[in-house]
Amino acid sequence: MAFFESMLTLLLVAIVFLQVSRKFLIPYPTMLAIAGLAVASVPWAPEIGIDPQLALALFIAPALFDAAYDLPPRTLRQNWLPLISLAAIAVILTTAAVATVGIWMAGLPIAAAIALGAIVAPPDAVAATAMLDRFDLPRQTYVVLKGESLLNDAVSLLIFTAAVAASTSPAFFARTLPELALAIPGGMIVGYAAGRLYMIIGTRLAGTLGGTLLEFVATFGTWIIAERLHLSAILAIVVYAMVIARYMPERQSARHRIHSYSVWEAAVFLLNVVAFLLMGLQARQIFLDMEPGRRTYALTVALAVFITVVCVRMLWVLGYNVVMTRRRMRRTTKQEPPTLAMSIVAGWCGMRGLVTLAAALALPFDFPERDVILLSALGVVLGTLIIQGLTLGPLIRFLRFAPDTSWEKGLSDARADLLESALAELEGKESKAAAILRHVYTSEREIARKGEHPREVSEMDELRRSIITAKRKKLAEMRRTDEIDDDIFHILEQELDWAELAASSPGQEQIVEG
Repeated sequence: MAFFESMLTLLLVAIVFLQVSRKFLIPYPTMLAIAGLAVASVPWAPEIGIDPQLALALFIAPALFDAAYDLPPRTLRQNWLPLISLAAIAVILTTAAVATVGIWMAGLPIAAAIALGAIVAPPDAVAATAMLDRFDLPRQTYVVLKGESLLNDAVSLLIFTAAVAASTSPAFFARTLPELALAIPGGMIVGYAAGRLYMIIGTRLAGTLGGTLLEFVATFGTWIIAERLHLSAILAIVVYAMVIARYMPERQSARHRIHSYSVWEAAVFLLNVVAFLLMGLQARQIFLDMEPGRRTYALTVALAVFITVVCVRMLWVLGYNVVMTRRRMRRTTKQEPPTLAMSIVAGWCGMRGLVTLAAALALPFDFPERDVILLSALGVVLGTLIIQGLTLGPLIRFLRFAPDTSWEKGLSDARADLLESALAELEGKESKAAAILRHVYTSEREIARKGEHPREVSEMDELRRSIITAKRKKLAEMRRTDEIDDDIFHILEQELDWAELAASSPGQEQIVEG
């Protein structure tokens, strides 16, 4: 009960902090980190732990699914070089550098030091995009920074799994390493099979409560099945999500998609809240149980790890910029190098979040130097979210990026093409309804060609919205005066919601954090 009360308290604090986040352009994971630490520090906070295997399944599976769902294979193909640079090479370099610090400063065993490096290596895309969405950055920078999340999570978690196995298994090279080699293709096969099976079952349940619940059952079930078969659950979830994202949306209704996306957004946010609370509670207890001398030692290690993580990413990104610029000058590559300003933002955009917290919580309780590793992970998360998170916005404003309209132009052109297809469908139809629609779509096409959203400037849609507002007032009045029952009220309210959605531009109906 104490944990439940603490979680509710953190949720309430998070809701308040989110308003601050939205007003002052601060990434909401930064506010969650501050809130989690504050709630975990109160004297009555409970002492609680979580099973390491449960931590991996509960926090990592949804985070990987969310990242993989939003990263189409085309993005991987078009941006493979910068993505590999940030997601694979940067993660490996960070892991190696942090492991060196762990061995040199803390005397960690090699496997434990590598585990620490893998835990703190992957940046969190949620924290980055929560800030980047609010600025007009070059499209290429935004796509790469968002796309790196999936790959760096997968790479770091594979390294983490191998390091934990090496630390806990004396027969790692003789038995565990060959198993891990088989686990990679096996996990991908399981993920693909689970995705195809979900499409068969999920299509029949789409739009129902069972269909929504199946999304969670299938995601966690894919992870658990892969774990039971001793295959890579990480790659199973990645492949599963990519299969679903590629083929499933076109088989769903609009209502089901809207509902599904909102449910997943709320679920991932709630898991972030729980992860920050659990991490804060465990770190608090570990810190209180430490001798004063060991506390100083653990904080020193955490500070060193934080500095290493920030410096390695910044140096690597700037180095990549120099190399790509020189290759471009020598005309040995067609890849356009990032500008110095883009590289500075990419290097500073290395906030850690849910994956780092979950991996730290997933360490076995008897893992060597677990207390130091956990405090170091929390220090990196708090340090990057607070220092980098609070300064990223001012940094972007200081660098003054030139406006990039490629995304808006592509969106306007695609919207106009869709209206062209609507007019083609009406061709040859001479009914009164067809004539009205032809006039509406023709005017909307001209508006779209100018780069504007038709529903933003359409007089008809503005009139529709004012009529819907009048209907809402009348409906509320009919309910207050008991002219209609509540069940009728809710049905009509839902119809008005969908009508308003259809008459509003996406920007007017966008859900923002908080």
